[in-house]
Amino acid sequence: MDLSIVIPTYNEGENIKALVCRINHALTTSYHSHEIYFIDDSDDQTPLELEKIAENYNCVRFFHRDNMRGLGTAVVEGFNRTEGQYIIVMDADLQHPPELIPRILEILDRGVELVIPSRFICGGSDGGLNWQRKIVSWTARTLARLALSKARPVLDCTGGFFGLNRKVIDGIVLKPIGWKILLEILVKGTYVCFEEIPYTFHARHANLSKMNFKEQYNYLRHIIALVASNPNDRRLFLFCAIGSLGLLVNMLLFAFIMYLSNNQEIISSISASSLAMVHNYLWNDLVTWKDIKHYQHTGRISRFLRFCLVCTIGIIITAMVVKLFTILYWNPYLGQFTGIIAAVTWNFFFNNRWTWSETTHPEN
Repeated sequence: MDLSIVIPTYNEGENIKALVCRINHALTTSYHSHEIYFIDDSDDQTPLELEKIAENYNCVRFFHRDNMRGLGTAVVEGFNRTEGQYIIVMDADLQHPPELIPRILEILDRGVELVIPSRFICGGSDGGLNWQRKIVSWTARTLARLALSKARPVLDCTGGFFGLNRKVIDGIVLKPIGWKILLEILVKGTYVCFEEIPYTFHARHANLSKMNFKEQYNYLRHIIALVASNPNDRRLFLFCAIGSLGLLVNMLLFAFIMYLSNNQEIISSISASSLAMVHNYLWNDLVTWKDIKHYQHTGRISRFLRFCLVCTIGIIITAMVVKLFTILYWNPYLGQFTGIIAAVTWNFFFNNRWTWSETTHPEN
């Protein structure tokens, strides 16, 4: 079997026949053998409709799950039950155009491991969403791209329409929560290259959207679980948490030294930031990068010196912002806060790449 098309369904009986016909028509000239596999969680007459269609179309198969629900787990069930070297996942509500399947296959044949139809690249459109759902969709995508490093290059990282080579998920344990299975694959899958192609997201053909508060809550749980599962993403959040604590330490010290030095802004800024830097290093070495196992105890001094060098530039950035605020007669405390935010970005990037880099070896 060359291609398996996995389609999760929940009370979509009115759409299934039209969807199967459009898929088969799109693949009329394709040399790829294919199967259409429905994973059904319905509690209406959809299983009867699936049974009828499976009798009339040899390529159609389905599996009904009793007392189970969840798009993500349904897709994983489809992965386990299908045989195709290529897998395409799409919804049953006809918002994902089957006519794009040949294009996805063409790109997979070229060796691209993951193909993602996108609403947000040139030529794409999310016109099938009303303005409320567009806001929800934008918020979900933005949250994912901020939290997950592997989702950042993908403009449509929360879509439910994608194709992949089976080797992307071979040997990978997928534990999706809720609907956004693509995020699970982006974070955990084994792939070198992906490609986004434009498509137009169509209005629903029948029935109502199943997006609700529970699914939004599950989405947040999923993001948290994916962050926890990925060391690089987890480090960023730990670094920010320690940085937030360091921010409090920094601001308290800044106020205290300002009082002692009779409002000497630059001296206060440098002194407070230097003491906070030592505080942050100790916590980051013990917590944020504790999984870097190849370091020996003798490397801690080397790491501290690297950390100090990186963060010294961060201190200079902070002090320059404070000086700018002072020149402009703006609040120096706001300047200190703004400078710290700018410095945090610098500090994480270079400390992750150099101070605690996997390829950096401690000095003997």
